[in-house]
Amino acid sequence: MKHSTCEQCSTPANEAMRLPRRFGRALIWLYRHTLSPLVGYNCRHLPTCSVYGDEAIERFGLWAGGWMTLARLLRCNPFGTSGIDNVPLAAPKAARWYLPWRYGRWRGVNGS
Repeated sequence: MKHSTCEQCSTPANEAMRLPRRFGRALIWLYRHTLSPLVGYNCRHLPTCSVYGDEAIERFGLWAGGWMTLARLLRCNPFGTSGIDNVPLAAPKAARWYLPWRYGRWRGVNGS
């Protein structure tokens, strides 16, 4: 049985809406299998930044998940945060598509 809100339904329109999400996840997959082994596995967070980005884009789409990933990458520096930092289960209440910086957690980990 197909529903208009069902994520599992594979209608052509639903598949077309998922193309940007798949493109973003493909870029992360490409990074993991080409550049990441050369750079080394030394992320300051768990899960790693590429796993975080993949999960954020899968959960929230390329636009919101991309901004969440950008915020995470900017926090992952020698003077930034470290530790366990999971993708939020829900988008921030103040986030809007036209205010994309509100999707990201720019300081702290896991809401701190």
